Amino acid sequence: MKAKDILKTMKPYKPGKGIEEVKKEYGLDRIVKLASNENPYGFSPVVKEELPKLVSKLEIYPDGYAAGVRTKVSSFLGVDENQIIFGNGSDEVVQIICRTFLEPGANTVMASPTFPQYRHNALIEGAEVREVPLKDGHHDLEEMIRQIDEDTRVFWICTPNNPTGVHINEETIKDVLARVPEHVLVVLDEAYYEYLEAEDSFDAVSALNQYPNLMVLRTFSKAYGLAGLRIGFGLAAADVIQVLEPAREPFNTSTVAQAAAILALDDQEFITTTVEATHKNKQALMRFCDENDLGYYDTQANFLLIQLPISGDEMFEYLLTQGFIVRSGEALGLPNSIRLTIGREDDMLQIQQAMKKKLEMVKQS
Repeated sequence: MKAKDILKTMKPYKPGKGIEEVKKEYGLDRIVKLASNENPYGFSPVVKEELPKLVSKLEIYPDGYAAGVRTKVSSFLGVDENQIIFGNGSDEVVQIICRTFLEPGANTVMASPTFPQYRHNALIEGAEVREVPLKDGHHDLEEMIRQIDEDTRVFWICTPNNPTGVHINEETIKDVLARVPEHVLVVLDEAYYEYLEAEDSFDAVSALNQYPNLMVLRTFSKAYGLAGLRIGFGLAAADVIQVLEPAREPFNTSTVAQAAAILALDDQEFITTTVEATHKNKQALMRFCDENDLGYYDTQANFLLIQLPISGDEMFEYLLTQGFIVRSGEALGLPNSIRLTIGREDDMLQIQQAMKKKLEMVKQS
């Protein structure tokens, strides 16, 4: 058996440490996971109440067209139903894009570091990956545009960017869309859209009909708290969606996920309440960083990338002993930092105390 040569040089996605694993390893009763940017407030109580009713007729395949949730998203966002493609999380929509447009001889342009699945899936398809280092946490869009040639197929923009959390304003994105050639698909990954506070953010959905080569990604995994059900979607011109659809697996989103997404969209009160709490706790964390001379990027997401006087791995390991799982910047390509999901107020106070204790230990050593 001969696999693709590229796979010999690649590693499978390695998830962070699990809660039960850490409990057992460190003998702790309670672990707070702040590593994957999940919603610490869970998911809509409406979904929770209706969930038992949704788990029925599991012997029947789901609706491959996702008609119910398609109609709901279409109405909620004001787009045509034929402008939507659904995926097993927006991760799968990334895979579908790469499967459709990328191949040997083609290239794709992205920032570095950014969401790693762009690169991962592009390499599997045999495409050349052109990565442009971030500038102070931001996409270096001028250099990214310079990397485009006649063989470029996909241009990735993650806004707010994972792992830095910074967003790209409306004026800048409009400039990019005006300059990127029409043969290149511009993908705006807005996985953290619901957490945006910036008044200068770009209304990408309203711009879809103006830019035929624009695609927008959204997910129910972050603010909506449905990460365990895996459902996300992409929005683009109808002819782009038509090209993508043959690369999509026929039953790629489950019956339960589709039904839960419909209910979640109806409960915008849950989104408003939890996003406001996240913003409040994020501001408190930023103040903590300021008081302790820790650098950070002005995030528009539900996480903060914190710059440290020690390695991210060292802080990561220490916080494990204190009952917290975070993400080391070393693993993200940003040394001497951690990426910290904004959690509940009590948990944030406790992790700040733990971090302060570690920083004091470092000063004394």
